[in-house]
Amino acid sequence: MANVLITGANRGIGLELARVYAKAGDRVFACCRSPGAAAALNDLAAASGGAVTVHELDVGDGDSIAALAAALGDAPIDILINNAGLYGGHPQTVEAIDFDGWMEALKVMTIGPFRMVQALLPNLKASAAAKVMTVTSQIGASTWPMGGGYAYASAKAGVNKVMQTLAKDLKGQNITVSLVHPGWVKTDMGGAGADLTPEESAAGIHAVIAGLSMETTGRFYKWNGDIHPW
Repeated sequence: MANVLITGANRGIGLELARVYAKAGDRVFACCRSPGAAAALNDLAAASGGAVTVHELDVGDGDSIAALAAALGDAPIDILINNAGLYGGHPQTVEAIDFDGWMEALKVMTIGPFRMVQALLPNLKASAAAKVMTVTSQIGASTWPMGGGYAYASAKAGVNKVMQTLAKDLKGQNITVSLVHPGWVKTDMGGAGADLTPEESAAGIHAVIAGLSMETTGRFYKWNGDIHPW
């Protein structure tokens, strides 16, 4: 049984990951900004027999992250999944952009995952072989030719480099760090016309995480296990 912490677990891919890990018999710390409004997640927790617990967390707020770390105490974290995300406001064009939304995107999707690793480093070190997986996007890869989406794309590109660097810095501490593109998923952000269901994406990410090792740390994966070009 692994201790798994998932951010942005109230809906979409995060919620499905919580279901997958709970079904596998793991202990899930499911985090979201507004637990009181997370009906589906609370239903999952209630039906899990204690395997899933719901925790308040805003990954864009350092105090909120510190409060979660304090609540966890010395509990080992075997798998940390940085999944929380947002688009970063509208519009995102050359002519007009929501700068406040852009700043929020950087706080949540670039700085937030680093803060999570930093705050939970003692918990990760307490695991025999900790894994950190950050859900990113192919839009943040320099190889992906796409215009617009400045806030979202730059935040994902930033976290790609942050995690690549953490992989090098934490290699000596037996903590694996990787990234995964979840595919184009039928979520609130992806829309109904996307390619994958959240269940399909979550199952793929679960399999990728299961295969992580120190020999593969720092890699950027697709949800199906293929390597994504940076």
